[in-house]
Amino acid sequence: MKPATEHALAKVPEVTLGFWIIKIAATTLGETGGDAVSMSMNLGYLLSTGIFGAIFLATVVAQVKAKRFHPFLYWSTIVATTTVGTTLADFADRSLGIGYAGGSSLLLALLLGSLFVWHRTLGSVSASTVSSPKAEAFYWLTIMFSQTLGTALGDWTADTAGLGYANASLVFSGLLALVVAAYFWTGVSRTLLFWTAFVLTRPLGAVVGDFLDKPVTGGGLALSRYSASAALLAFMLVAILVTQVIDHVHRAFTPD
Repeated sequence: MKPATEHALAKVPEVTLGFWIIKIAATTLGETGGDAVSMSMNLGYLLSTGIFGAIFLATVVAQVKAKRFHPFLYWSTIVATTTVGTTLADFADRSLGIGYAGGSSLLLALLLGSLFVWHRTLGSVSASTVSSPKAEAFYWLTIMFSQTLGTALGDWTADTAGLGYANASLVFSGLLALVVAAYFWTGVSRTLLFWTAFVLTRPLGAVVGDFLDKPVTGGGLALSRYSASAALLAFMLVAILVTQVIDHVHRAFTPD
């Protein structure tokens, strides 16, 4: 358990079951929201990436400048990384023509490079150490790469590999289950498991989002991207509020 002083300084939430539930909802919202702007509004991948990139930078600056953890600001930044990750991956994979395999390989290299430089600079890549502007900069850069990589992996698995959205969601759910099993029954590095789970929740959200809004002929449910995004946003808001209430109750009954 983290010391009270470290928790007070941390600018990120504690990693609990609620964290992962909200994270999966956020990644799914990133897919439907990103597609709503780039496809339904016909703005295209490049312009949409520019719009979401600007939102991402604005939320990261606000997050870094904040003096303490603000749940709604934090999760707004996460959603910003998922939307820019969606349109950026689609732009790289489709508009630039490097394909899902090429895009996934490039993004994996960028993600590993970010983690490597972060570790060499600050000595740790654990989310529990994110309490300084430099650590936050590495944290959000790494998250953006992980979200974009996850989008490419989701599309690669569902489309190129031919598994379809429903089967691809089962694949990534199974992989996440293996990470959970490793957490409870092995001594594998918790930091490694965290980042593995963080990456895997993105393709899970991507394929679930596509399953919701793609045409029935393409294996989806053909739901409106706007209504699906609104429902996911509402679910996230409720989940954040519930986790905050649980956290306050837990602190009230936990001795100092």
